[in-house]
Amino acid sequence: MSRDTILDNAQANYLRAKEMLCSEFGEGLLSKIQEPKERIEFRIGPQLRDGKIRVFKAYIVRHNDAMGPSKGGIRMTPGVTLADVTGLAMEMTWKCALMGLPFGGGKSGIVADHHDLCEHDKETLIRSFTRGAHRHIDPQIYIPAPDMGTNEADMGYIKDTIAYSEGVSSTHGCYVTGKPVILGGIPGRREATGSGVVMTTVKAMEKLGMNVEGARAVVQGFGNVGSVAAKGLYDLGVKIIAVSDLNGAVRNDAGLDIPAMIAHEAASGGVSNFAPSEACDGKEMLELPCDLLVLAAAESQITEESAPRISAKLIAEGANSPITPAADEILAAKGVEIIPDILCNAGGVFVSYLEYTQETQNEQMTEQQVHQRLAERMSRRFAEVSTLAKEKNLHMRDAAMYLALRNVCNALIARGTLP
Repeated sequence: MSRDTILDNAQANYLRAKEMLCSEFGEGLLSKIQEPKERIEFRIGPQLRDGKIRVFKAYIVRHNDAMGPSKGGIRMTPGVTLADVTGLAMEMTWKCALMGLPFGGGKSGIVADHHDLCEHDKETLIRSFTRGAHRHIDPQIYIPAPDMGTNEADMGYIKDTIAYSEGVSSTHGCYVTGKPVILGGIPGRREATGSGVVMTTVKAMEKLGMNVEGARAVVQGFGNVGSVAAKGLYDLGVKIIAVSDLNGAVRNDAGLDIPAMIAHEAASGGVSNFAPSEACDGKEMLELPCDLLVLAAAESQITEESAPRISAKLIAEGANSPITPAADEILAAKGVEIIPDILCNAGGVFVSYLEYTQETQNEQMTEQQVHQRLAERMSRRFAEVSTLAKEKNLHMRDAAMYLALRNVCNALIARGTLP
């Protein structure tokens, strides 16, 4: 039976890594990492522009803080659950540990559809969430960032709400990342996740002996991650033959003009009706013959049922947990190389770390400096995962999880076992 939730996928990845590390660290220590340190559910009831009070459910999960304060974005969707937020917080623990960052894993969620909110009401909701979560948000406890349904403007509202509540002009230290540059954000943060996807994809193609120029790619998702990844690959000569978003999918076997599509999406709100292209089914699009498949939409997009029909040689996980564990096994048996999410889309949290250090130290970085440091870190971590996979005859996901979980265990040992 296919696992189809973020939490199930995260737990399955953990259990495989635990089995590899149990003889080194022992059952007891590893069990400390399996469950989250703290899970919070609360209600917020702001009065919106129409004068009515609406009640929203919200969650914060701090999975682990052995390596530092919990780090992770705020997801605002109508279907987000406490289980989803828990699974995403786990993934953040592994991602930060793999990247060598002084952070643990955290995540939060607001059960709301941002598409149904005007700008005024969304700001009201974000400020209400911040007031309700204020005692949990701190540079040494939990540092939020944008995720699905939230953006840099929302992070600016969080910073302002906290500063206002403390009676100061600006927060003391970095309470939130991914905020506008003028409020202490860092240039290149919005593009960082998609840029990291491109960087690891190029490394993987080199490893597999694939030519980057002329390679055929399909990109699922055309938000911050997918559009940036598509543009980066397009600039390197990759032929993007199909893309999709929440509202539709289009294809052109001769290759899509990605800069023109970005402009079309900005003007129309979606990729549909882009010319020249033809509409196609979003699920069937994933099965098109191609060299590269970039998954930058949502979780569990490739399942046990669909995996046998995937023809891509390489899959880049720009989204969190887009392939179920059962599908993972099928794809591995077919010889499909997968760049795991905790490596592939870690560029965002790495640049969040740069923003955290910049604000903590009252410094400023240029976009060129940010891009250079991101490229160096992504290249180094890809090489480490790839080398371990070859040495231990592991798939890339298992090698990445092995390194991440080992780092967390070593941090726990360094802290000691006494309270």
